[in-house]
Amino acid sequence: MTWLLMPEQQCGSETMIYFDYQSSRPVDSRVLKTMLPYFDKKFGNPSSLHEIGDEATLILEQSRSSVAEFINAEPEEIIFTSGATEANNLALIGYAFRNRGNHIIISEIEHISIHNIAKYLQKNGFEVTKVPVDFYGRINIDALKQRITDKTILISITYASNEVGTIQEIPEIAGLCREKEIAFHTDAVAAEPQIHIDVKNLGIDLMSLSSNDIYGPKGVGVLYIRKGIRLNPLILGGGQEFGLRSGTENIPGIVGMKIAAEIMSQEMDQEVATLKGYQQRLIKGVLENIPDSYLNGHPRARLANNVHFRFDGIEGESLLLGLKDKGISVSTGSACSSKTLEPSHTLIALGLLHEEAHGSLQLTMGRFNRAQDIDTLLNVLPDVVRKLRKLSPLYKGV
Repeated sequence: MTWLLMPEQQCGSETMIYFDYQSSRPVDSRVLKTMLPYFDKKFGNPSSLHEIGDEATLILEQSRSSVAEFINAEPEEIIFTSGATEANNLALIGYAFRNRGNHIIISEIEHISIHNIAKYLQKNGFEVTKVPVDFYGRINIDALKQRITDKTILISITYASNEVGTIQEIPEIAGLCREKEIAFHTDAVAAEPQIHIDVKNLGIDLMSLSSNDIYGPKGVGVLYIRKGIRLNPLILGGGQEFGLRSGTENIPGIVGMKIAAEIMSQEMDQEVATLKGYQQRLIKGVLENIPDSYLNGHPRARLANNVHFRFDGIEGESLLLGLKDKGISVSTGSACSSKTLEPSHTLIALGLLHEEAHGSLQLTMGRFNRAQDIDTLLNVLPDVVRKLRKLSPLYKGV
């Protein structure tokens, strides 16, 4: 199916510039238009045996096929969930309680949901080892090898950091897991809108995806489960989703994810090229014009939409509020845990001091940003930093 370019779509208010795509993306207008009939006119339950139920079953399976094609999987390997967090829970808990062995490995910079699932597993008799990352946020393969034991049953490593944007060496990690006959799970939420993922070629066993991160609706996600992998269900009921995720399927949301995946498949390359250009302009503009500013994350192996800075002598929250006053929305860290006053666990894992981590600014761009948004930020940010540093007793620069 060919998707026509959409008419101009506003992101946020007419005056607000939005640089927080990692926390939430707007639903593409083409996706929303396709979803609407499934709220009222095509409202059937796939479990019903009449004609309206048959229509719901048909679109459910068409959606499963589209999402499978998006990652080069088979339709029966796709399980629809309420989002990536549920998919992560089903992957780790479902696998841990189904298979022999009690040792699981995750990285220090996993999404907060993975860390909390790991804590739950530890309370239930499992041993969890965290593999460190280097200064750029990348896992050392040798360090990962050293942490594998004869009790290791599962390794979960994020495809790319949702915070600093560093991309992991997934082919090498998946290859190591195959060699050691250990199941490999990856949370691919940050990567899915920017990297063409081929689960068959990579040898991934379990992978979590989110609808909203490809401009679909919130409240829908997917767990890819390679054929032959066995999980225990977490939600029991009527046996939907091959018995792994009971409950009436969210057909409007699933249709939204289907269309979002189809559009992303066709438009990703062009979108990534545009975002890469914006990214390079931001990095160059900030580092050259703001003294004592630094880029967090890998300088090259990073997501095209992600720019993550730290600034000596000021706090990220003050930067956020200063930019908010200028009509610019940004983030200081992971949106899923940014309400805490604790510094980002990802930045601490990179080796930053607490005061350095607190002085960070996360900018994530997306489909509806334009070149003038970059210009505006580069014009505004130096002055905001300068004013905050004048007020800061911590800044020792000029």
